[in-house]
Amino acid sequence: MSVLTLAVRRSWSWHRPLMIFVGLMAVLIAVAALGLLMDDRVLGGAPVWLKPFKFAVSFVIYGATIAWIISRMPDRRRWAWILGTVIVGAAVIEMVIIVGQAARGMHSHFNVGTTLNAALWSTMGFVIIVLWLATLVIAAFSARRQFGDRPFTLAIRFGLLVALIGMALGFLMTVPTADQQQAIANGLTSLAGAHSVGVADGGPGLPVTAWSTTGGDLRVPHFVGMHALQALPLLAWLLALPRLRLDERTRSRLVTTGAAGYLGLVGLLLWQALRGQPLIAPDGWTVGAATALIVAMAASVVAILYRSRHTGSSARAADAAS
Repeated sequence: MSVLTLAVRRSWSWHRPLMIFVGLMAVLIAVAALGLLMDDRVLGGAPVWLKPFKFAVSFVIYGATIAWIISRMPDRRRWAWILGTVIVGAAVIEMVIIVGQAARGMHSHFNVGTTLNAALWSTMGFVIIVLWLATLVIAAFSARRQFGDRPFTLAIRFGLLVALIGMALGFLMTVPTADQQQAIANGLTSLAGAHSVGVADGGPGLPVTAWSTTGGDLRVPHFVGMHALQALPLLAWLLALPRLRLDERTRSRLVTTGAAGYLGLVGLLLWQALRGQPLIAPDGWTVGAATALIVAMAASVVAILYRSRHTGSSARAADAAS
């Protein structure tokens, strides 16, 4: 049996509904990629199948991570299983709407142009809230669970916290822009909400992500925040590599510092986006804030490593003296 086959079989037992959903999203990635190649329709400045593709990729990562976390809660198995199933139900409804609207050549997000489109958008808003609340309860359950050693446990807990903040930032996009509010008052708009700040949605964007290159884009902090749930555990895993020779206390401090820095990065990206500034064109204030964050993080890491070495040297000296 190959390593990949064994990993798939083991992951199947984490939370079966979630893993079935992950498998379906993996299939959708291939279908949406085919749509990107064969369907030349453009919606809001981006290929019509780009949104289903991006959401499918995100749900594969999110679903597998949440399924693994649930598998580590044997004392909360029933409630955790129910919450995972609720997440599946909410995510399926969201993806059905996104794919269906893409097939129709319609906006799935912010679309209030017709009674049907408005109802679909309202439904999406409701299921997104349900998904966020279910994730919040799982995070609360995780606050008293161990996921291996202390550094990895801290990474999971901090990852869930920052991911919830990142998910919540998505609600900022649902607020109609000033132009939309005026148009709504005149009964002329079909969209209520936007990704971009300072420019209209659908302008020039980065490859794949389509993040605006001419204005701020709230999808940037939203995306970065959500994936703290993968980034911070990855940090904990890297710190545990034998060649680094870091003790558990030092790794715990570094993970905590990494979580603080990651949250600072999300805040910085949000501040940049809200000022209508493209990710790839930071002004002096943004560069200065980023530099300050990097310096603070570097100083913290150096202090932690220095303290670790000093403590280790003292302990070895005491052992030698005894």
